[in-house]
Amino acid sequence: MIRGIPPLLRGSTYSGVLFAYCGALASLPLLPLALLPALSWRSAPESVQIVLVLLVWAVLVGVLGLARPVRRALVVSARRLLRVPLPNPVAGRRTSGSPGLDRWRTPIWLVLHVAVGWTGALASGVLFIMGLSLPGNWLGGEVRASLFGTSVRVSGGWSWVVAAVCVLLAVAVCVLVTKALRWSAPRLLGPSAAERLALAAERELLLAERNRIAHELHDSIGHTLTAATIQAAVAGQVLSADPAAARAAMRSIEESARAALEDLDYVLGVLREEQSGTAPTRTLADLPELLDRLRHAGAVVAPTLSGELAQVQGTLSRAAYRILQEGLTNALRHGAGGPIEVRVTAAPDGLDLTVVNRIGARTGPGPGAFPTSGHGLPGLAERVRLLHGEFQAGPDGTQHWRLAVRLPVRVPA
Repeated sequence: MIRGIPPLLRGSTYSGVLFAYCGALASLPLLPLALLPALSWRSAPESVQIVLVLLVWAVLVGVLGLARPVRRALVVSARRLLRVPLPNPVAGRRTSGSPGLDRWRTPIWLVLHVAVGWTGALASGVLFIMGLSLPGNWLGGEVRASLFGTSVRVSGGWSWVVAAVCVLLAVAVCVLVTKALRWSAPRLLGPSAAERLALAAERELLLAERNRIAHELHDSIGHTLTAATIQAAVAGQVLSADPAAARAAMRSIEESARAALEDLDYVLGVLREEQSGTAPTRTLADLPELLDRLRHAGAVVAPTLSGELAQVQGTLSRAAYRILQEGLTNALRHGAGGPIEVRVTAAPDGLDLTVVNRIGARTGPGPGAFPTSGHGLPGLAERVRLLHGEFQAGPDGTQHWRLAVRLPVRVPA
């Protein structure tokens, strides 16, 4: 909106008046139904009949506001004509909180909309007609203005003054109508406290899901790129001396890249809010394949698996795989060669995961130091915390780095 333009000349005032008058006209089809009780009670005083008609009319108008499509239409039209920033109503579910009060917010708005519309239309219409007719006495006869029993004849130059005042008052009524609707729209058509809580909960779930996807993407793609880089370096070094080993390293790169593409396709589908396929499932059953890819990269892996690993299923098994994958990726990136010890122990009350590697100057094949984002260990710690587990990572003596995680089989209530 351009600053300096008077409110009377702004487009939002005209569109707001149009919105108010359209609401008043839309209630006309309900007027015949509102007249029925008064027609059936002809013996009542005229004032009582008028009040009865208005009350029944208001009730009929308010009942329309109970329908969800009506509220959605009101929100859209108020957003466009009143220029009020209103979010779309929460659809598909009833909200908790104070449903009795929240349910009647839209009917109250609709009744207020119609009342303000009719009041503004009648008042501004009468004032405009007076402002146009007084100067030329188009209505004929003598023009007199009455207020609280006092009557004054309007003629001559005073008719022009009164006409100008009537026009200004009519414009002021239009502005007040728009102001009233713009003030009440956010309070009655805007989201209720329960709906705001529901929207916040949905937002929290969405952020949690995207955070989980970011972890999955970091674990999968980070491991693949690290392993592929080392495997490519190994293949380049042994290409002439040992073509078979070079071909094995290239096959390992192909397998790792294919698995990473599956994960990436799923993640992109979720981020685009598309109907993507089932998420690739990596569990402890895929651990031997992961260790084989490390061996193809030239790493020496010494696994120790004990307990009933096949009994570990679901979320726990998937999380354990990702934790080991991240730990092994860090060992490849920052390790100094030598064997990487991997211990997985499944007990009745928990699952223990340990990755130990040497630290210091790299002695094995590989490209050297890798740039990192610094999110690996914090992401692991958060993942373990969400599973109510225990997390430790740090130097183990002067020559080794140790990652130790314990995940409970049963999450405490």
